[in-house]
Amino acid sequence: MTSSTSPTPNEVKGSMTDLAGTLTRCLKDALDAPDLDVTGVRRLSGGASRETFEVTLSGWSASRAAMQRVRPGALSASFSMEREAGLLRAASRLAVPVPPVIAASDDPDIAGAPFVVSGWIEGETIARRILRDEPFARARERFVGDAARALAGIHAIPPGDTALEAQGDPVDGLRALFDSLGEAHPAFELGFRWLDQHRPPFNAGEPTVVHGDFRLGNLMVGQDGLRAVLDWELAHLGDPMEDLGWFCVKAWRFGASPPVAGLGERDELFDAYEAASGRPVDRAAARWWEVHGTIRWGVICILQAQTHLRGAARSVELAAIGRRVCETEYDLLELLP
Repeated sequence: MTSSTSPTPNEVKGSMTDLAGTLTRCLKDALDAPDLDVTGVRRLSGGASRETFEVTLSGWSASRAAMQRVRPGALSASFSMEREAGLLRAASRLAVPVPPVIAASDDPDIAGAPFVVSGWIEGETIARRILRDEPFARARERFVGDAARALAGIHAIPPGDTALEAQGDPVDGLRALFDSLGEAHPAFELGFRWLDQHRPPFNAGEPTVVHGDFRLGNLMVGQDGLRAVLDWELAHLGDPMEDLGWFCVKAWRFGASPPVAGLGERDELFDAYEAASGRPVDRAAARWWEVHGTIRWGVICILQAQTHLRGAARSVELAAIGRRVCETEYDLLELLP
């Protein structure tokens, strides 16, 4: 978790004290560390679906840890944090860079919501800094290759080592979610029609672990390169081309021009992925998933705004995300023939 993230101004000291106490008891049991004490909990900014905290420790081998807790009303509200912890452990066994898991629980009585505590990793997740700041110049040079190798590792995780489920029809599921939101967006209607007319054969082999949200913002980057893949709440079994297409969605370029996270070309990513995974990239399928991902991000923007507007989780950040819907419609129209 990045040390450059700042605390939110409305942090309530009493609730943080209570959280520190419950975490102390939980971590003592999980780590069999009777001298461990949580001396502080500090909420960090960012995270539309998860709340992130810096946890300071004493009486243990590390002085800091990171905790992510499900935000009320979030897309990931039904995702098991214990299952996510198991997935992180499976990824680590294949040398995918992930935070080491310390403890996880789906019991809301411990921390107020399902949570996972992991080892602290120094680095940066804020895209504009990764894309522009001088300390990350070397990391930018190797970023596309690092990302391709991480994706290859993720897609090599044996599905049997996880408790993930196969995704249903990717168009029907997204269409049903869009229709449930009750808003008219002709550009998305056009996009759905294109998706239906150009469906690729989805992952003809065995189902593959898909991260589901592999992009800048969910990748911890240090001056030496990629350090950790974060935020696995949307992981599922499906087509590995989905992760490649999502990684190329324009929203994740953050104002830069190159299509892969603002740092590289598609062929650079695809070639590096093929070399690392031994799996051929279906470029037409990756393109299809890029269109799908653009629509998906637009629908998520609508949903996040409605989460705020309907009072499930009042948040200026969620409200601001809703303003990006028209931007996503424009991106989609540029992608379509």
